[in-house]
Amino acid sequence: MAREFNRADRVAQQMKREIAVILQREMKDPRVKMATVSDVRVSGDLMYAKIYVTFMDNDPKNVESAIKVLNKAKGFFRSMIGKVMQLRAVPEITFYYDKTLDEGMRLSNLITKTIKRDEELTKNASSQYSSDDPATDAKDALNDDVDSLANK
Repeated sequence: MAREFNRADRVAQQMKREIAVILQREMKDPRVKMATVSDVRVSGDLMYAKIYVTFMDNDPKNVESAIKVLNKAKGFFRSMIGKVMQLRAVPEITFYYDKTLDEGMRLSNLITKTIKRDEELTKNASSQYSSDDPATDAKDALNDDVDSLANK
């Protein structure tokens, strides 16, 4: 039976755990507050690692500052990882801000607004056309839409 994860995936998974612990317990810089490691991607040769982090404070200036601090402290992270993990060579680390959480929240808000708007339009349309036959209501609504477009 084939293995489910290759070595790079296993190293990335362990690095994610270790870096999260280091951020929580060892990192004392006040510019890096409430950082969460969302993903770690390790190259196939295990020489490079991209570490994606998110912060509770989404202010772009604070995020940029925190990423700079983390990238300046990458030697500290590599030495701590080297002590904990048994690797021949500790990967070169680069920190990146993970924007997927922000994008997910933005899309969720757009979907919620769209659903609310559709419900309002449906409610307004149903109050405007209140016959017993839904087909007649739809036909009347379509005729009104065509008339409004023709008048423009």
